[in-house]
Amino acid sequence: MTTTLSNIVAGCWRMSEWGWTPQQRLAWIEANIERGATSFDHADIYGGYTVEVLFGEALALKPALREKMQLVSKCGIKLISPARPGHRIKSYDSSREHIIASVENSLKQLNTDRLDLLLLHRPDALLDADEVAEAFDMLKRAGKVLSFGVSNYTPAQFELLNARTPLATNQIELHPLQREPLHDGTLDQAQHLKLRPMIWSPLAGGRLFTGNEDDAKRVRAALEAAGASRGASIATAAYAWLLRHPSRPIPIVGSQRLQALDEALAALDWRMDAETWWSIWEAGSGHEVA
Repeated sequence: MTTTLSNIVAGCWRMSEWGWTPQQRLAWIEANIERGATSFDHADIYGGYTVEVLFGEALALKPALREKMQLVSKCGIKLISPARPGHRIKSYDSSREHIIASVENSLKQLNTDRLDLLLLHRPDALLDADEVAEAFDMLKRAGKVLSFGVSNYTPAQFELLNARTPLATNQIELHPLQREPLHDGTLDQAQHLKLRPMIWSPLAGGRLFTGNEDDAKRVRAALEAAGASRGASIATAAYAWLLRHPSRPIPIVGSQRLQALDEALAALDWRMDAETWWSIWEAGSGHEVA
């Protein structure tokens, strides 16, 4: 990855729901940086196209912080929103014009002159790999984006675009209740290319704590048992399970609570043994490994 991200990334997806003042948002940004989570994950659509504005307002209070952080954003999804009256339906757009316009808007809203990493948010059935490569090249030569990647791409989709333009990462969903990337070639490809995947929803959107489904209950018990051996929380055990994979995943912590960040950071010092890892995998699958 040309841009080096922190081993734990701070997710900004829900910032519009926090009801915070710019000063409170700034304090949260500084606390993340102080703990070592210097990378911040955005997307143009977050908060109905409002989160980048909220973050940018906070950053404007202390612009020097920009040199201590890495900013990640995504584009390519077009939502129906008052902020985008020209969108008739929800759709995907990976055209050169849309990518460049999205980046220009993100730079303005985030109060920055560059993105450290830009991701295409979802696979687009109409994606023209050569056109995307041209857009990426234009943005890189202009110094507006340093590195590029994708999110939620299959190995074949990643391979197509990576053959046209170098990609830095694939941001995917992975946790004990969503194990497909372990076996569908996604993480094999990451290892082969020596690219670290970014992980969204590492705690299954809270299902690891509150899910009433049988698989969630089994996984919760397995994580509790693993954590008990180290005096660690369920969350820390879940992050340690992710971090154990040799592709060296980079989890995104999508919480305003600094305790949640601390629980993720605690997992950096825990190399989970293979049998414990497989016990959690087994809890999620409901059966022994074949």
